Amino acid sequence: MKTIVIGCDNAAVGLKNILVEHMRSQGITVEDMGCDSAEDKTYYPLIAKRVCERIIESGYTKEGVLVCGTGIGMAMTSNKFKGIRAAVCHDIYSAERAKLSNNGNVICMGERVIGSELAKKILDEWLRLTFADGSSTPKVQAIIDIENANLK
Repeated sequence: MKTIVIGCDNAAVGLKNILVEHMRSQGITVEDMGCDSAEDKTYYPLIAKRVCERIIESGYTKEGVLVCGTGIGMAMTSNKFKGIRAAVCHDIYSAERAKLSNNGNVICMGERVIGSELAKKILDEWLRLTFADGSSTPKVQAIIDIENANLK
């Protein structure tokens, strides 16, 4: 079973907690990197950094879920880390394509954008999929090549 590293900023503690409970109820191992309350003022880039570093330390065997107000800042920050391919997904089709077309290893969502039931369905879709070699493989390799040239 997968290990998921999850984090949020203070704008998304409620949704993060719902997603943690949802994944644990399915037997998924979850590592919660915070934040834990609406009073915690830790900036979202620092939470994304914690999650991405944990994924990298695992040799990319773990995947990540990041939640903030919109998911956008979390995705922007995450994509600054070598080997991380993060996507904002607020619908099931985007979650599917993030995994199958882009080998995404971090999904980002916004509590202010979607409700918890939709977030659980999107997450379930993303979790059930596995990237397989195929027509998208050379495209993902192009992403990796660009990353290697630009992230030293």
